Amino acid sequence: MEIILKDDVKGLGYKNDIVTVKSGYGRNFLLPQGLAMLADKTNKKITAENVRQAAHKADKIKGDAQAIADQVGGMVLEIPAKVGESGKIFGRVTTLQLAEALKAKGVDIDRKRLSFDQEPTSAGDYTATANLHKEVKHTINFRVVAE
Repeated sequence: MEIILKDDVKGLGYKNDIVTVKSGYGRNFLLPQGLAMLADKTNKKITAENVRQAAHKADKIKGDAQAIADQVGGMVLEIPAKVGESGKIFGRVTTLQLAEALKAKGVDIDRKRLSFDQEPTSAGDYTATANLHKEVKHTINFRVVAE
């Protein structure tokens, strides 16, 4: 029996794959659970069109993420923080402060997509990683300066 998977099924395949299974498994488990549909001519055409449109959307999203990474480029951001005489920071530098510094430069990246490579503990140069897309990651350089 040929079916088209509506969702990823461990050990069987991924969403929109056409797979052959035993008829009992297909009729008694996959179809009633909503994990698959019969692979007839109409469903194959619908699935092919959905895959084509999804690929187009994914390319557009990836292109937008790459454009943001190019816009950030090699800019170095300055983040002010209260610093003691020894150079240590009072409090913390957060991803929210980094996101606000990026927004001031005209780049809008959600703070949840930012992570520090090394936690800033004193004044100096650091790097952070922006996860813009599953295939597009960009390194952001920033400098913690005394207020």
